[in-house]
Amino acid sequence: MKYLIIALLLISGLQSGQAQTPDNIKVTSEKEKTKVRVDDSGKLEVNVSPKDLDKFKSRGSLGYGDFGAKGNGKTDDIDAIAATHAVANKYGIPVKADNGAKYYIGGKERTVIIMTDTDFGTAEFTIDDTNVENRQAPIFQVTSTLESFPLEGISTLRRNQTKIDANLPSSCLITVTDSNVKRYIRFGPNQNNGSSQTDIFIVDKDGNVDKNTPIIWEFNQITEINALPMDETTLTIKGGIFTTIANQAESKYTYYSRGLAIKRSNVVVEGLEHRVTGEGEHGAPYGGFIIARDCGNVTVRNTILTGHKTYRTIGSAGVPVSMGTYDISINRALNVSFINCSQTNDINDRTYWGIMGSNYSKNLMYDSCVFSRFDAHMGVANATIRNSTMGHMGINAIGTGTLLIENSTIRGRTLVNLRSDYGSTWQGDFIIRNCTFIPNNGQEVSKVSLIGGHNSGQHDFGYTCYMPETITIEKLRIDDENHTEDYEGPTIFGDLNPDMRDDSYQQKFPYVITRELMLKLYHNSTSSGKPLRLSDNMYMFKDVEITTSEP
Repeated sequence: MKYLIIALLLISGLQSGQAQTPDNIKVTSEKEKTKVRVDDSGKLEVNVSPKDLDKFKSRGSLGYGDFGAKGNGKTDDIDAIAATHAVANKYGIPVKADNGAKYYIGGKERTVIIMTDTDFGTAEFTIDDTNVENRQAPIFQVTSTLESFPLEGISTLRRNQTKIDANLPSSCLITVTDSNVKRYIRFGPNQNNGSSQTDIFIVDKDGNVDKNTPIIWEFNQITEINALPMDETTLTIKGGIFTTIANQAESKYTYYSRGLAIKRSNVVVEGLEHRVTGEGEHGAPYGGFIIARDCGNVTVRNTILTGHKTYRTIGSAGVPVSMGTYDISINRALNVSFINCSQTNDINDRTYWGIMGSNYSKNLMYDSCVFSRFDAHMGVANATIRNSTMGHMGINAIGTGTLLIENSTIRGRTLVNLRSDYGSTWQGDFIIRNCTFIPNNGQEVSKVSLIGGHNSGQHDFGYTCYMPETITIEKLRIDDENHTEDYEGPTIFGDLNPDMRDDSYQQKFPYVITRELMLKLYHNSTSSGKPLRLSDNMYMFKDVEITTSEP
């Protein structure tokens, strides 16, 4: 009851339109002129005169020039931009940038909190990362007026549990952690000791778990569990041309995340462009320009992003590694879709890393996108790629549920790569329908596999590893015309464990193999004319039940 009252008060505050401002910004409406100043401690103080406030409300929007932004591409406008949004948040007014303005944002640590609809229009924003105070502080952060609160009385959760014992003010995101259990114990050059078991799902006000965001782990203990009410209205971010002047830092794992962070549910980003300039011989990697975390129901449409140059460093195993660097990052988020999006650089240029990475998320979708990669590091529950083209890094995933790929062209080394550093595991099903696979972007190949990965059965990843229980492949076209003389034709499964050739091989941590494979293919499904085979490791896949038919 205590937390129900707190949440109701939070919702009441939202309905009144009096949103809270960040601790480092003070907003007043005194009878003096509108002005913005920074005090000796760095706190931003904004006064908006009652006359101007009435004018802004009547106009229906605020502009950055209203609070002193120069928009000349040279003066650092971050304080004016932050002040504009602080006033907008407090009084519930949308923000509209001045079309044609050029806003420069330097390295000062000043995150702009967005709580109202924002139209960046055709304005240009230059984000200078060459000398920053806090590389992890986002430039913009879309935030809810609602606040999370701990749930009491819930000590365990079961996998696929349909209801939790909680009465809530509205639909909520539930995040839960058991720090006593480690999952995703990574193998390889970036090896680690795993991460605390965590999950995120949606429940309604009666505690019923949304069937599309199921609980995927057994929680015999819970060290932390919180509820975050989901905003019922949609907040929209439109337009804007953003250019990051890349950092020149040492090439090591010191991620920069100076972009647009989304920490509110029900958000639409539309028509945004992000470009990157100034990448040199070295630099630190990027955690993402669009970052979705602890949120649900986020849609990014008609947006253009940019892949980052790949730099190398020494990994945790003491050997050189290429560092992942991203323009899209999705962490502990639900129902996130990218629709009609693309990137500025060539999706098959290997000097640029794959554009997207994700962890602990559910229901991710690409629709009508042209990107260099789809990737799920520490698991995804359900993913869809349709009407899209994937470039040189292809589709990389581990997770659960259904992976649906349809009406798409895949140009990676495999059609799907089950990430070997996390056990090449997928507990669920694959459906591949009406797709074209162009191995290695049409370059000469000696071996081709639809599903790749590796699991020796000797490493404990913190969970049982599975191959998809059922795999359905319908109307797949394999463009393997450019091949070596010794090429024997494509296989469905790669050789996921070359050492496993007979019953003498013992797995300490058995890898559960696919149960059923259903093929609906035309007889001439390969450009080479060579038949599609099961695997070069027939022993490993000897028990797979195969059903074939014409489409």
